[in-house]
Amino acid sequence: ALRGRVLSDLIGQARAQGAFVLKIDPEVPYGEGPGAAVEAELREHGWRPAPDPAQFRNTLLLDLRQSDEALLARMKQKWRYNLRLAQRHGVQVREGGAADLEMLYHMYAETSQRDGFVIRSREYYLDSWRSFIERGQAQPLIAELDGEPVAGFMVYVFGKTAWYLYGMSTHLHREKMPNHLLHWEAIRWAKAHGCETYDFVGAPDKLNERDPMWGVYRFKEGFGGRFVETIGEWDYPLRPLQYWASRLVLPRLLSVMRVLGRRRVAAEVS
Repeated sequence: ALRGRVLSDLIGQARAQGAFVLKIDPEVPYGEGPGAAVEAELREHGWRPAPDPAQFRNTLLLDLRQSDEALLARMKQKWRYNLRLAQRHGVQVREGGAADLEMLYHMYAETSQRDGFVIRSREYYLDSWRSFIERGQAQPLIAELDGEPVAGFMVYVFGKTAWYLYGMSTHLHREKMPNHLLHWEAIRWAKAHGCETYDFVGAPDKLNERDPMWGVYRFKEGFGGRFVETIGEWDYPLRPLQYWASRLVLPRLLSVMRVLGRRRVAAEVS
């Protein structure tokens, strides 16, 4: 009953704002039980699976309700070795703040160029990161070697869950495994702030080695995370004609925006 009330109120708010589609991404596991019941209910009330989801459908979750020793024991041996390697090489992880955001954005832009993904504008990230930090719902973590930043994370927290949402690094000292140590310190930070779950955010749609996300999945899975498949994003078309028109136009528009975005970021990091 509460779920029905929430969805009904959301639809009413979206109509009042003149939206042509309402999108949701519920944290509901896929499959028999609650997942199947929620999917059936959504379909019955006019929702449809989003054809072009903006976010990852699946993720990996780590249960933080255990000791550091138990968490380390869940990791693959190579991952424990790599985080200790980073410590032996003098990598230090510190908590960042608003003064670090410009540096983190440029590091993120460099990462996007190196790894071939498109990011939003500088203003978007600086405003978003600062807003969540000021509300106590995000924490930058920065890995440094001899005082020089070499990698960073943005960890979000809400309730008893922490999310690893943005990761960035330079081309320097990658062989010293700063990202392994960053994840470990992010996990410890989340535990210290009362979180019970660490969400690695992003996993393949199916566990298939040919999936482009397979390498990312293997890295995250090495920390002991559990693969979780969800029901994904759903659309509620408020104005069907506009919704279907957007389905034709949006992919082409996004392609143009991606090209322009790559050029903009390339100019910023050059």
